[in-house]
Amino acid sequence: MTYLLHRDIDDLDRLPLISVADLWSGDPAKMQVVADRIGRAARHFGFFRICDHGIPLEMIEATYEAAAEFFAQPLAAKQRYYIGNSSNHRGYVPFTEKGDYPDEANRSYEAFDMGLDLPRDDPDYLAGNRVLGPNVWPDLPGFQSTVAQYYARISALGRLVCSALELHLGLPCGAMTDQMSKPISQLRLLHYVRQTALADHKSVNMGAHTDYECLTLLHTRNQGLQVMTREDRWIDVPVDPAVFVVNIGDMLEAWSNGLLRSTPHRVVNLAPERFSMPYFVAANHDTVIKPFAQLVPAGQTPNYEPFLAGAHLERMLIRDFPYLRDPKRNTAVPNNNPFEHRLSRSTH
Repeated sequence: MTYLLHRDIDDLDRLPLISVADLWSGDPAKMQVVADRIGRAARHFGFFRICDHGIPLEMIEATYEAAAEFFAQPLAAKQRYYIGNSSNHRGYVPFTEKGDYPDEANRSYEAFDMGLDLPRDDPDYLAGNRVLGPNVWPDLPGFQSTVAQYYARISALGRLVCSALELHLGLPCGAMTDQMSKPISQLRLLHYVRQTALADHKSVNMGAHTDYECLTLLHTRNQGLQVMTREDRWIDVPVDPAVFVVNIGDMLEAWSNGLLRSTPHRVVNLAPERFSMPYFVAANHDTVIKPFAQLVPAGQTPNYEPFLAGAHLERMLIRDFPYLRDPKRNTAVPNNNPFEHRLSRSTH
């Protein structure tokens, strides 16, 4: 397949499309060229698309088929894996598990959430860590093997893109990826269903937000994803089954001292049914996220205060998942994410 690759940031309404094939070349000069293309897009848009990524389309389609088979089950069967009954943040997220996004209208999606599949005797899991531990696997033939295989490939691709950004930023090799030995990364299988009686097909199904981790690698087969530009305008993300959409998350914005942008995005109701598979590349739970010293100009104060990767993710999950709010402990529900400050200027 031949692609028109947008190598320069000169079209404010088109996300750059970048071939990442040369990241496997072992040629430092070629790798630097790709890393800098990725870096320019990450600085300007915070979003870009990648092709020649090495994950077979057959594997991607098989994962979609596994997700579709699970979501097609009766609700009672899916509720056997309800995330609220899990000992950690893994499992089925029903349509009723609604986050606090003020612009969401006619929200109608369900999900299946998983992460790094750790053994049941993992010490962090045994200590009560909700974002680490074993996955919940539905009792469907082939589901676990298919999705686990995809998870392994997409997580490796995520680390590769992070390595490219290390190269672009002039950081030592492993500056970020060495902090991803036991990451709190997550894969979501998402199923959007537009209500048949819905009159406004452009209403917001998933509200405007930034992603909380370092990077997101998204595969989608349907329209609906929109990105906010620097000019505070919403633009549609093109759909191509051979392409992954990549965006910068909160942790990487802070790590880069703001050089890379965690960009607001949302999903609108453009299709009767929509599937997508975002993978969120994250650091280890106890990683302290603070601007790398090399990226803070001499004599200046870092633009971001240090925070723990796990604490930031958990705080935002409480906003997104009502089941995590403990009425007995009077759990405070965060009403904002500091990385979403641009949303106050434009949500239309």
